[in-house]
Amino acid sequence: MRFAACRLRPLLFAFAVLLAASTARGQTPELEAPRALAALEQGLAAEMGVGLRRNAWLAIRLYCDAATTGSAEGFFRIGRILARGPLHLRNPALANAYLAQAVQLGHHGATDFFDETVPFAPLEDDCSKLEPGTAIGAFDVDAYLSGLSPARRRIAELIRRHAARYGVEVRIALAIALAESNLNPDAVSPKNAQGVMQLIPDTQARFGVTRPFDPESNIRGGLAYLKWLKARFAGDWALIAAAYNAGEGAVERHGGIPPYRETESYVRRVLFFAGHPDRRAPDASRTPRRG
Repeated sequence: MRFAACRLRPLLFAFAVLLAASTARGQTPELEAPRALAALEQGLAAEMGVGLRRNAWLAIRLYCDAATTGSAEGFFRIGRILARGPLHLRNPALANAYLAQAVQLGHHGATDFFDETVPFAPLEDDCSKLEPGTAIGAFDVDAYLSGLSPARRRIAELIRRHAARYGVEVRIALAIALAESNLNPDAVSPKNAQGVMQLIPDTQARFGVTRPFDPESNIRGGLAYLKWLKARFAGDWALIAAAYNAGEGAVERHGGIPPYRETESYVRRVLFFAGHPDRRAPDASRTPRRG
């Protein structure tokens, strides 16, 4: 959903305030890996309704993607919604469990949201089980991009401009860039993946990227890599996304998507952003148990 400028400004201000408050006493955004930070930013956009319609379930799903990488902030934000979000989603016992996990990972601010009047529910092994029984709906990429800064929207336009030249579907290219860095040209991961498309130095060398922090150079390198993966995996975008995340060798060794929780979450997220069905999607009939 697009907002008129007069409505967008106060929402962006509230968005910035909540982002600052939610990380002030926990992990700061700078300490999060780019993929986790991207999911946190996207989840907050869904939670606050910046660009996207407000959608607490979508926010939980994206915060879950951050939590899957070990993000304390991801666990905290799931717990915060379950504790103080929309009434129909509140589950104090389960909120306590997610908040406790955030505390265990170093998020000191999470203790403010505990409900000491209820016991802690067992923490689900996979936070994707919190997804609702009804579909979340398609991800509106254009609406989401409308809520980003002008600099990041220009980077999205670079991706749109170059994707077809490499035979890469535009929505897939945007989905990879959003999942990797949320279109941040300065992103650097703990494994030294760099730039918008998060290319490690070996991949930069393979595809002739000499300026990894120049958005156009980095995007061209990432698209060249996606083109190469498309040929290697016969255009199966689920396998291509898995290979982009875990390496083509891991996909071949496992004969499909490697059974790594982070990779499975990453593939699901890319396909969701790109509007592709996820053939491996679990039964979505599960809903949170009330505490």
